[in-house]
Amino acid sequence: GCRMRTLAWVGITSLCLGAAWAVPAKEERRKVEKPKADLALYETLDLDNYDLTLDNYGEILDLSNYEELYDYGDLGPKIEVGTLAPRPKDPAALPNLGATAETPKLPPPTTAGLILPAPVPAQALPSCRLCLCVGTSVYCDDANLEHIPPLPPETTYLYARFNRIGMIRASDFTGLKKLKRIDLTSNFISWADVDAFRLLPSLQELILPENRLTALPELPRSIVRLDARLNRIPSTGLQPEAFRELKQLQFLHLSDNQLDYIPAPLPESLRSLHLQNNNIQTMHEDTFCDSQDHSQIRRALEDIRLDGNPINLSLFPNAYFCLPRLPTGRF
Repeated sequence: GCRMRTLAWVGITSLCLGAAWAVPAKEERRKVEKPKADLALYETLDLDNYDLTLDNYGEILDLSNYEELYDYGDLGPKIEVGTLAPRPKDPAALPNLGATAETPKLPPPTTAGLILPAPVPAQALPSCRLCLCVGTSVYCDDANLEHIPPLPPETTYLYARFNRIGMIRASDFTGLKKLKRIDLTSNFISWADVDAFRLLPSLQELILPENRLTALPELPRSIVRLDARLNRIPSTGLQPEAFRELKQLQFLHLSDNQLDYIPAPLPESLRSLHLQNNNIQTMHEDTFCDSQDHSQIRRALEDIRLDGNPINLSLFPNAYFCLPRLPTGRF
């Protein structure tokens, strides 16, 4: 009998101890399983496309049709956040929150000499509600815009790609003297005012591919890069000698249009000329070189693309003697 009671007490004690040990183990399993569940939840989300930083803004977009990647060095500097001040150890150094300071008596308000600000017309306000304004850059990509929104006067870079903009008016950029880059890739632009860009003194890059343009407006002499690929521009849509006075132009990309001839004369500053996939059939001997000056060497122009045109480049051997390399095309 005593042996049976002893065995019973030993069994009950073992059960109690086992239950006590099981509770912490269960809690540990919960702590381990919870992060796994959380990780499994986040693994089902495609977070790669949401890694939007100020340095890779252009990389998350589909830039497969772009011939060159743009740099985004125009963005503002990073802001460094400091740490909180340490709490003083001496209680006497803490302010006495129970004491209330006497409220100073202010003189009664008066309207004498008060000048109210003049109301600003609603249409003149910069439209940063539909766009992302970072420093002097305005990002309006894929915002379903049908026209250029009013821009802050300090705007330096405008990106309004993948919208429904149909035309460009001269008033769209009035007063934007610091504007350096305009990117209107992949819109419905079929017409641009002749003075839409000419009066922009700082404009260096005009990016207009994948639109419906049939003519190019006048360009400012500050332009360095013009990209109007994949439009509907014929040779008659270019003004006579449109690029002669553009002494800073380095990149002229007019591929996939309806050009009948090479738009000469070309400035000496030009480095890259892309005219592939047009309707160019012939070439003048003075298109690239001065036929009267056989000592001429045009070192800058080393990238000429004429492939995809119905022209046999071997028929014009005297047109390339001043170039560092032959154009790309059919010989």
